[in-house]
Amino acid sequence: MHWRRRIIFFLYRILTWLAFPILLLYLIRRILRQRDYARNLIERFGFLPSELKQTGHSAIWLHAVSVGEIAAAAGLIDALRKRFPLATVFVSVSTLAGRRLAEQKLNPIVDGIFYLPVDYCFAVRRVLRHIKPVVVVILETEIWPNLYHEVKKTGAGLLTVNGRISPRAFPRYLKGRWLFREVLALPDAILAQDSVSYTRFAALMDDTDALSVGGNLKYDQDGTGKPPPSAITSLMERLRPTQVWVAASTMPPERDDDPDEDDEVISAFRRLAQRFPQLLLILAPRRPERFGRAAALLGEAGMPYLRRTELEEESSLELPGVLLLDTIGELASVFPLADVVFMGGSLNHRGGHNILEPAQAGRAIVIGKHMENFPEIAADFREAEAVAEVPAAHALAGVIERLLDDPSERESLGSKARQRALTGRGATARCIETVAGLYEDCVPRGPRSWWHYATLWPLTRLWAAGAAWKRQYELPRAQQLPIPVLCVGNITTGGAGKTPAVLWFVEKLRAEGFAPAILTRGYGRLSREPLLVAGPEDHPPRELTGDEAQILLQRSGVPVGIGAQRYQTGKALLERYPVDLFVLDDGFQHWRLVRDCNLVVIDALLPFGERDLLPLGRLREPLEEGLTRADAFLLTRTESGARLRGIEAILRKLNPVAPIFRSRVNAECWVDARTGEMLPADHLQDTPVVAFCGLANPNSFAQTLRGLQIPVRARVSFPDHNLYRPHELRRLDELTAANDATALVCTEKDFQNLGSDWELSLAKHPVYWLRIGMEVEHGEQLVEWLAQRLRVTE
Repeated sequence: MHWRRRIIFFLYRILTWLAFPILLLYLIRRILRQRDYARNLIERFGFLPSELKQTGHSAIWLHAVSVGEIAAAAGLIDALRKRFPLATVFVSVSTLAGRRLAEQKLNPIVDGIFYLPVDYCFAVRRVLRHIKPVVVVILETEIWPNLYHEVKKTGAGLLTVNGRISPRAFPRYLKGRWLFREVLALPDAILAQDSVSYTRFAALMDDTDALSVGGNLKYDQDGTGKPPPSAITSLMERLRPTQVWVAASTMPPERDDDPDEDDEVISAFRRLAQRFPQLLLILAPRRPERFGRAAALLGEAGMPYLRRTELEEESSLELPGVLLLDTIGELASVFPLADVVFMGGSLNHRGGHNILEPAQAGRAIVIGKHMENFPEIAADFREAEAVAEVPAAHALAGVIERLLDDPSERESLGSKARQRALTGRGATARCIETVAGLYEDCVPRGPRSWWHYATLWPLTRLWAAGAAWKRQYELPRAQQLPIPVLCVGNITTGGAGKTPAVLWFVEKLRAEGFAPAILTRGYGRLSREPLLVAGPEDHPPRELTGDEAQILLQRSGVPVGIGAQRYQTGKALLERYPVDLFVLDDGFQHWRLVRDCNLVVIDALLPFGERDLLPLGRLREPLEEGLTRADAFLLTRTESGARLRGIEAILRKLNPVAPIFRSRVNAECWVDARTGEMLPADHLQDTPVVAFCGLANPNSFAQTLRGLQIPVRARVSFPDHNLYRPHELRRLDELTAANDATALVCTEKDFQNLGSDWELSLAKHPVYWLRIGMEVEHGEQLVEWLAQRLRVTE
């Protein structure tokens, strides 16, 4: 099975590269025809804006092709936000109209919108590397082989929801079954809209275990939620039409013998205008390129009309007349204004459009006989007598006339349609449960390409050999201090939340009667002295201690020993202070010191260092060796809820005896960097800010700010332990002004690295740093377990 898939994907990639010149010609042609297509074009090749870059895996990526899928995505995203409020959510689109609508409707509730990359491995990998999704959700039907394959290679979850294969597309998919059966074997779940779509998917698949009927997300949309634009509302108040007919999503012919629905609607309106002198037609062609043609037809027919794009607050229109809705994203808002709605695409062989939005608005709906795109919805509404059907295009005027004449029939149809739409709800809840399961279980890593392995794998082998030699050389020479040592370390480079963890352990162990001290290397210190011992009464400058050691010294209230040689530093500290326990900060790979308990901190945003040793990944030592040595695990930054079950499953597999605890960041307060005044954690809620930090994982700070409901106008990331220079600070001040932000915010670690004269460079805006703590689930159990273990070794 796998060898066949490899061959098929290899052939597909050869074919796509042969077609690459054709793709370039297509893009040039689109740009020449439509200048807007050039905007953000590089996104289609995987080059996303820098502000979307993620350093940890906590994102959910939804792909919605165009306008129809965007409408369905809005309710799904709202539900995701309620379930995972701290998750990062991205939306990709394929069309210009979809991009415009997504920016209008989704910008307030998502973290980024971009174009789907072309289906080439290099483009897909760039996007996956940039946004690091835990789950990728495809709405309706976008079957891109390289996209599916590369997503699953990272270990991320892949899900198709609202799955649908149209009757027009199905024969083409069947011809390519040799390819699609391999591609459709990759998703973790495919939730088809209905049994018809289920059958079509099943015909393309060898194994249907992942396939089920999930329902139609559009049933869950609130069709009455968005009011019409104020310009349209004002026009309606001035005109006060007696009857309103909405002709929605009208389409051109598909076949030679098909009618053009714009022609048919305008012809029917001319006939109806004689009977209903106060009739208003709202005409909404489906495709933007047909707006101009519709306006020309109305002009030739001598019909009074207004274009929505030219509508002003004082515009007027002679009735009977036509409002041409030549915009994207406003159609659903005008359905409640209608007495009758004709749904286009159904008089010709286009297969119809979704009737759920006017149904949810309780409007009388008219359809043609071609509803092949939505067979089960159409069948349900027909069976419930919730729609009126036009047998042929020439009968359109007669059916509309009958309904405009009979208010009771209109009301009955609208009531039945609304009731039928309400009974079909529940697809969003089923989808959320599936997404949630994948979000908690999947533990992805960054994508790899052949050149990663070709260039970095040899260096990784060298690192492995060096790490093994160091352990074999130093471990037999390890020295033991006369009091117990608790090591708080990790298996990866970069931050994992160790500093807040060390402070938490010191506080809790002091409450248990211990007299602890801290041993730390003091990364980034500028002193040439081999070691430094300081107590709570001492105030050495940051240059002598390093940033993290300075935080430990200021906040712990216990002695701190700083030096690369932890045994010698501990001995020096014992000569000065009567302590009975050392908490060793970041010493899991410090083989020269014997530890009595190894507690390994696992960052839930970056848990296993991409599962490769440096420099290919971020592991300091092989994953299996490191995890099996641990006596206990503490998961940090678990606020988003991402991958926790999956992380714990890996830990239990490699180390079934070590207990696992979860923790989250607790924002204690904001501190005014100039005055030192402590302010409540909600002090900056709803205040626009510019955030900057020099952390190994900047996403951790971003996640905390999201939880505090602080609108971040711009984010700037610097290297870990960055010592800020005046020109960097001046640029931050200018960026704050350019983004109309009120203040600058940073972490406590960054405040330590601002330098003594930082106020001269950050003179225009207030600066606040965030003091954080840690909350540990079942923390009392962890402290009790530690206390017992450490007292045994005394």
